[in-house]
Amino acid sequence: MKTKQIPSIALAIMALVYLPAFAYSQEITVKWSVLTPATTPVKSRVYIAGNHPALGDWDPGSIELRKESDNLWTYAAKFPKGLRLEWKITRGSWSNQAINEQGVIPGNAFLDITKDTTIVVRPKNWSDFGIQRIGKITGTVRYHRKFKGKGLQHDRDVIVWLPPSYARKAKQRFPVLYMHDGQNVFDPTTSFLGTDWQVDEVADSLMRANQMEECIIVGIYNSSDRVPEYSDSELGRNYAKFVVAELKPFIDRTYRTKADAANTAVMGSSMGGLCSFLFAWWYPDVFSKAGCLSSALLFDNDKILKEVKSYGGPRKRIRIYMDCGGRGMEARLKKGMDDMREILKGKGFKEGIDFEYFYDETAEHNEAAWAARVWRPLKFLFTKAQKD
Repeated sequence: MKTKQIPSIALAIMALVYLPAFAYSQEITVKWSVLTPATTPVKSRVYIAGNHPALGDWDPGSIELRKESDNLWTYAAKFPKGLRLEWKITRGSWSNQAINEQGVIPGNAFLDITKDTTIVVRPKNWSDFGIQRIGKITGTVRYHRKFKGKGLQHDRDVIVWLPPSYARKAKQRFPVLYMHDGQNVFDPTTSFLGTDWQVDEVADSLMRANQMEECIIVGIYNSSDRVPEYSDSELGRNYAKFVVAELKPFIDRTYRTKADAANTAVMGSSMGGLCSFLFAWWYPDVFSKAGCLSSALLFDNDKILKEVKSYGGPRKRIRIYMDCGGRGMEARLKKGMDDMREILKGKGFKEGIDFEYFYDETAEHNEAAWAARVWRPLKFLFTKAQKD
């Protein structure tokens, strides 16, 4: 009997047919059992957010756990063997995530998947109930409440931090740094989850050590329209016009500022980092410097990357600081920073002079991480060496 030969293309098709079953056999089941604390409200829902679609891709209100009893919630999913999972437990938002017994927000929990596993999680409290807020504002600040802006739907507070010699040197004028998410910049009592950037402490120390030029720092509180205001949208354009045409003239009238572009900078993180880049790119005659931490440069289908890449005009006279971490959401943001780095180099920007790039593979996406490295953009943007 003659053996029938199977064509190679048929073998390839068979391989594709059997591959999913093989891949499925390599998947591992991970189950979470969350024992919620007594402070958990009766009608609460509990969620898990992490670095995989089955964990909501870090959406804090996407993957709901199943309620088994008054204080027991469970969830199970399959993941590829060898994957490192990272996650946190929430009640649907980052403002009410689980905290530890010290009253602080822990880093991401993680697991290297090797076998079927059940993880027991015992939160001690929730960040909207028991978070420990430590510290106070260093230096002198002034508040301007309920600032209105044309084309914006919400009023916002503005906090102004004055440098150490502002009161003593009555005739001196100072550069200005505008910062987005202003409630997170100086004050732990108003900051997201009780941790601020500590810009007041860091800037004060750098200035007194003569490692940074003294400057006024203006914190602009965000609003519930934070995402559209901090992006290239109609609200984003209106927010930029508000800062340029309304807030900045007010600050220049009220305080002893150096109002020219060479002495005006802007800084933020995440969407605020994207916003800071947009400000400098759109208004280089107003903001000559931008600090862009953990920036969402891939937002809206890489819109800003495409805009900068397609730009054909003369090199804009701006200086850009960019950084990123490597854990959790930070890992997804890194591609945007890497791409922008290459685009800027292609446009004639010199690394170390026109822009700075810093990567910390251990850093997470939170205020504590930005506080730990905020000295880097402060020194780059306001170093004494750059002053003519």
